[in-house]
Amino acid sequence: MRNQRLLLFLAVFACLLVAFWLLAPGETVTPQNDNTGPAERAQAIPDKVDFNFHVKPILSDRCFKCHGPDEKVREGGLALHDKELAFSALGDDKSRYAIIPGDTEHSTLVQRIYAEDENDRMPPPESNLLLTEYEKAVLKKWIAQGAEWKEHWAFIPPARPAIPKVKDTSWPENEIDHFILANLESMGLSPSGREAKEKLIRRVSFDLTGLPPVLAELEAFLADNSPDAFEKAVDRLLASNAYAERMALEWMDLARYADTHGYQDDFERIMWPWR
Repeated sequence: MRNQRLLLFLAVFACLLVAFWLLAPGETVTPQNDNTGPAERAQAIPDKVDFNFHVKPILSDRCFKCHGPDEKVREGGLALHDKELAFSALGDDKSRYAIIPGDTEHSTLVQRIYAEDENDRMPPPESNLLLTEYEKAVLKKWIAQGAEWKEHWAFIPPARPAIPKVKDTSWPENEIDHFILANLESMGLSPSGREAKEKLIRRVSFDLTGLPPVLAELEAFLADNSPDAFEKAVDRLLASNAYAERMALEWMDLARYADTHGYQDDFERIMWPWR
C-alpha cells in the first residue's frame, strides 16, 4: 500500500513538472559572439578609447589568428600586432590602408568589420570569432579619435601624475595624501582620525610581511617618539627577508611553484631555480 502511494505521488509530481516545463516561457539565449550586442553595451563605449585597455584585447582575441605575429598564417598582407605594419599600405595597392587615423570611411578595417556581405566581412563567420556590436563600435571610435597606438605598458616609462588640489590643505602630509584626500572629497567623505600606534604597526607589518610584529618590534616602535618613527619602521620592514618572501610568493604562485607534483604522484620537480 505504501509503495502504491509513493508511485502515485511520483507520477503526479512528474506530470506537474512536465506541465510546468511546457507552459513556462522560453528563454532567449544570446550567443557569446553574437554580432548584435545589446544596446546597453553600446552605450558603455568609453568617451576616450585607450589602445591598450580597449582596442588591443579585441585585436588579440579576434584578429591575431590571421593578422598577428605569425607570418606563416598571416593573411591579406595585414599584421595588426605591430604599429608600422598595421598602418602600412595593404599589399601593392598603395591607396588602401586598414587603418587611416581619423578617417573611418576609408579605413579598410572599418569597412570589413561592418560589411554586409559575409564574403567580405572580417572576421569571417566560419572563424567563430565574430565581433560584437560593442567591439565594432570601439574599433571604429578608436580610429575616429586618431587611432593612437601605444606600446605595451611594460615599455612605457612611468610618468608622475599632477598632484591633485584639495580643499583641506592642512591634512596631507605627503604627495600620496593629496590623492587620497582628493578621492575622499569627491565622494563627500572626510579622512579617518589618526590610528593608535599599536594598530598602525600591526597593520603595516601585515601589509608588508604578512606577519604580525613580534613583541620586541612593537615595544621599540611604541618607545620611538621621533617624527619619523613610522617611516623608520616601514624601512625596516622593507629591508627584511619576510618582505622579500611575501613579494616572491605572489610570483611563485603565478609560476605554479611546488617542490613536488603533490597530486597523484610525488615525483621530484626541478624547481630549485625559483627558490
